[in-house]
Amino acid sequence: NDRPHDAVAKASAFVGTQFSLSRSTKRMDVSSLDAQKDPTRALYFQWNHDNKEHLQVKVTAILDPLSEATQRVSPLLRAIRDQLKLPLSLMLAPRPVIGGEDLPVSSYYRFVADPQASADRMLPKASFQNLPTNHVLTIRMDVPEPWNVQQNYAVQDTDNLRCDVKSGCSDESYSAGLGRKSGDVASSDAASDSRIGRTVIEYGLRSLLFFGQCYDVSEGSPPNGLQLTIDQASQTNLQLLSASGDIDDVAEVEVQADGTVIQSEGTASGTTVPVDTYHTDTLVMKTVGYWQLRAKPGVFNLAIQKSSRGADIYEMVEGKVTGSGRVKVEEDSSATASRNIVMKDFVSVSEVLLVRRREGYEHAELYSEHDGDAEDVANDDTVHVFSLATGHLYERFLKIMMLSVTKRTSAKVKFWLFENFLSPSFKATATAMAKKIGCEVAFVTYKWPEWLRAQSEKQRIIWGYKILFLDVLFPLDVKKVIYVDADQVVRGDMKELVDLDLQGAPYGYTPMCSSREETRGYAFWNQGFWASHLRDRPYHISALYVVDLARFRREMVGDKLRSYYQSLTADPHSLANLDQDLPNYAQHDIPIKSLPQEWLWCESWCSDETKATAKTIDLCNNPMHKEPKVSMAKRIISGELFEESWVELDEEVQAHEDEYFASLGHDF
Repeated sequence: NDRPHDAVAKASAFVGTQFSLSRSTKRMDVSSLDAQKDPTRALYFQWNHDNKEHLQVKVTAILDPLSEATQRVSPLLRAIRDQLKLPLSLMLAPRPVIGGEDLPVSSYYRFVADPQASADRMLPKASFQNLPTNHVLTIRMDVPEPWNVQQNYAVQDTDNLRCDVKSGCSDESYSAGLGRKSGDVASSDAASDSRIGRTVIEYGLRSLLFFGQCYDVSEGSPPNGLQLTIDQASQTNLQLLSASGDIDDVAEVEVQADGTVIQSEGTASGTTVPVDTYHTDTLVMKTVGYWQLRAKPGVFNLAIQKSSRGADIYEMVEGKVTGSGRVKVEEDSSATASRNIVMKDFVSVSEVLLVRRREGYEHAELYSEHDGDAEDVANDDTVHVFSLATGHLYERFLKIMMLSVTKRTSAKVKFWLFENFLSPSFKATATAMAKKIGCEVAFVTYKWPEWLRAQSEKQRIIWGYKILFLDVLFPLDVKKVIYVDADQVVRGDMKELVDLDLQGAPYGYTPMCSSREETRGYAFWNQGFWASHLRDRPYHISALYVVDLARFRREMVGDKLRSYYQSLTADPHSLANLDQDLPNYAQHDIPIKSLPQEWLWCESWCSDETKATAKTIDLCNNPMHKEPKVSMAKRIISGELFEESWVELDEEVQAHEDEYFASLGHDF
């Protein structure tokens, strides 16, 4: 049947002609379109083959029109054709059989690249038009590995973008539906572009990554768990961006490869840029000795963490890893305690860090059994709580959870929130609320390494971040952390959970309830694979857990979990509930301390009689029927068992938001 080929040919020819007419520069258009004459021949197009003005780098692409790869590469091909003017040949080779998973197209890609964009003219942007109006859409950035890109401006919920003929799909119509004016708490040039018929979302490059591999030249293997730091002290007097981010305030300097700085002749002597002290730390992973650290442009000092056991055992040396994978130390290399590294461009390459054992430490262990023991935890009077959320609804739940934890906990609370999926408005309002209610908020992030199998669905990406990087997500001086789901309300004192003895396990989870008779038949962990794999061990829920980070790092639990994950996800159908299935699957190797049942109550699995003793209430989904989260929260978290109902907590959160907006002069 040649109709699909014919339709694609006509559409492609029309699009190509329109692009040709819209460009002021001359370009050779479609030169071959013989699909109608020979239905078995793939569609073939050529551009710029008469252009003799440039180096004869020729680009040829063979693409399936309906594949994801074609969507991703198409903007790049347009840049090659229109901006670089390189000879380009495109061959469309549609599959003869199209499966049900190929249609309809569910993802749309745009490439943000405009060679004419500049800070004083127009920022580079991607534009989506004619998107389907009968779906809820979400937006996600796919950026180079060294880039830490976060959302700067958004009015709408970018996890639930909706558009219909009746109400429209612009920021104006969305705000009107909420009874608000268009705008966001974060000031942005993008706000001026928000007008009827347009949704504006702005992202910014927050930091860049130093990343690479670390090897112990004494053994030819990674020093798994070695603690690394980078620092930039105030006396460095160099940062390519000022504290305000205004590039006009920066002295003209040139940073050499070794970190030395040459000041331009036209720059006044003594002209410097004040630099705030910067410090961050991480661990060396077992897999390829991988490590990553975030920084802004400038010169930094990379070192083994001072006062750590690793600093006693190891010293840095110069050398390289050969093409065969062997570690080779330079003959005249002298040992050092640290080295300078320079963030000078946007395409950082992998750094190779070589260390060797000091004399007398040839067989020393990197961690001792007492590193980060209970005494270290006791010296920290802060309860550290980790959580994440995406979408405006779950951000609303997250604030309520934060409020309930702070009200019920007898110690100071610091929240560590994973920022990749949080909106700019949440970050601003949550930080303001924290100051009012007496807790701290910090935002953490980690870039998913390219060597670790990636997830494509946003929910599974979030689940992965919830469990796979606990050893490197928090500062090394945080010894214990409690994860709490965003949609929980806490009734107990979290200090009790910090002080709980995990009896040698790196983490503790609450077992799934089994006291509600109506849902016992849905308990998948009591049958089939899970029943045989667990062998009478309990299956635990991941809505709340406590992690002994000192033991977790000492016993390389993060590396073990990533290894299990990499092996199991070779089958795309495994780990259906990634964040929950992974630790339960691995508990024969990585023990789980089962927390007392009252630490998590969920109506779907726990009986009404046990609710009175519950220390946390989780709004987990019911397998028997669906119920909107907000109505579930209002129904379950109310009555004499609660000092405040969910409605009252929600109103208190809203009051803090209104107060913040009022302080900005926003009439919300």
